[in-house]
Order: sequence, then C-alpha cells, then structure tokens
Amino acid sequence: MSLPSFAVIVPTLNPGQAWPPLLDALKAQAGAAPLLMIDSSSDDGSVEQAEQRGLRVIRIARGEFDHGGTRQRAAEAVEAEVLIYLTQDALPAAPDSLAQILAPFADPQVGAAYGRQLPRPGASVIEAHARLFNYPARPHRARLADAARMGLKAPFMSNSFAAYRRSALLAVGGFPRGVINSEDMHVGARLLRAGWTVAYAAQATVYHSHRYSPWQDFQRNFDVGVFHAREPWIRESFGGAAGEGFRFVRSELAHLWREAPLRIPEALLRSTAKLLAWRLGLLEARLPPALKRRLSMQKHYWRGA
Repeated sequence: MSLPSFAVIVPTLNPGQAWPPLLDALKAQAGAAPLLMIDSSSDDGSVEQAEQRGLRVIRIARGEFDHGGTRQRAAEAVEAEVLIYLTQDALPAAPDSLAQILAPFADPQVGAAYGRQLPRPGASVIEAHARLFNYPARPHRARLADAARMGLKAPFMSNSFAAYRRSALLAVGGFPRGVINSEDMHVGARLLRAGWTVAYAAQATVYHSHRYSPWQDFQRNFDVGVFHAREPWIRESFGGAAGEGFRFVRSELAHLWREAPLRIPEALLRSTAKLLAWRLGLLEARLPPALKRRLSMQKHYWRGA
C-alpha cells in the first residue's frame, strides 16, 4: 500500500532527556519525511540537537504558545498531504506506528485519525487504566450520523498522536486559536459536521501517559469544563460527557477490584474531584479571574484575564 506524503510536527518546550529517543524513533520510522520542531524558546539544548540532525525548527516566544494557534502555524508552514502531530512526551511503540496512522487515509473520506496510547513503562494501575479505557485495542470510525450513538466519542481526538488530511484541516478553518485545550476535539467536531470521517487507528501505537496527582487531575478537568463552557456548540451537537464519565468510573472500579483493590478509595476521591472540577469549569464565567488561574493547569491561558 502506497502511503500519502506526510510530515511529522512536534511542538516542544524543554523536552529534555525524552528528546533524543524520540528523534531516533521518528528518524527510523519517517525516513526522508520532513520533521518540523515548533519550539517555545527551549533552553535545554534540544533545539541545537534538532538542528544538528537536520530538522527544520520554527522558534516562537514562550508567551506566544497557543495549543491551537501553534499547531496551525505549523500546518501552514509544511506542504504534505497528511500532517502527523506528536507531543514531545509520546514515543512510538512499534516500528510501523507512523505507517499505521497513515493507513486510514487510503479512504478519501477520512479527514483525521488518531492513534492508540499505551501506558508508559512503570505506569501506576490508575494511570494505566485511563489509557486502556480511552484507547481500546479495537479500531473504529465515526461520522456525523454516529453522534447520537457515540456522543462526544465521535469527535474525540488526541493531540499527542494524531494525523490530519491537510486539505480537510484547512477547509474547516484549521486549528482554533485561543482555546484552553481540546483543540483536537474542536477540529474533529468541525470535520464531522463538514461530512468527513474521523478514524481511530488502534494499530498505530505510542507510549504516552501521565502520573497526575489528584490536584493535577482536578486542574485538567477544570480546563476541560472551561473548554466546553466556551464552545457550547460541541455539546449541543454531540451531547455531554456525563455518560462517558460514569462508564469510566464503573470500568475503573472493576479494574481496580481485580488489580489493586486498596486503590479504590483513591479512585473514588479522584473521580469526585474530577466531576466537581468539570462542573466548576462549566461555570467559569461566574468565577473571579484569580480563582480561575488557581484552578487551571493552563496558567498561560489566563494572562490578561
């Protein structure tokens, strides 16, 4: 099967020790495909390492970083049929991870695809379950007609390992500027509404997970609530997240009962905190700016608020 032309884009900020292994893995997989580093003023030597390897680097001021706007700037700077985006902490888990995420684009209706995230080595049982629940082994595809059945899972994407048909991405307006997070879901929702298909390529794998503290879980879910409060059309088009949240809790409790029953109280505490955080995020217009900055993981988003 011939693959479309593609480029790999990695937004970075001080990737540190994870950077050389990622560059090695991408070079082995991508061959001569362009690799673009769009960097927010790193000072850990990673830019110099990339330049020594012949990568193209776009430098931006650290204060200019924007989850959607930075990715859009990269999309406009690279000419390729498909743009593959990875975060600096996602490591390909198989020799054909990039080829597998490109495979769905053989269907001309596929506008975007995202890959499967596996727990990083040494992940905790709670951390691992989150990846196993959200990224199952079975692939699927979503169209707008599937919204009633799939809810928010239909436009779900991941900015850690995702690919976009460049023509489709630009046709729906590209990545949004000024969103707190979930720029990937924003694009997925617009693609679906424009008649495109979003594919989950389960055979395309990377290692990527986070050992968040309960407070970090709270902050992340507050930001998700803020996103949905400021982009109400997504919930209006695809439904809310409550049903998926309850399914996650049931799955997590069953998983912990088998693997680590002593962690169940912690999981219940985390789930309660995440629900509270999401609801507070939905009400963020009523909160003072100083409190919103305190509750948020994305501190830079609130500059000038």
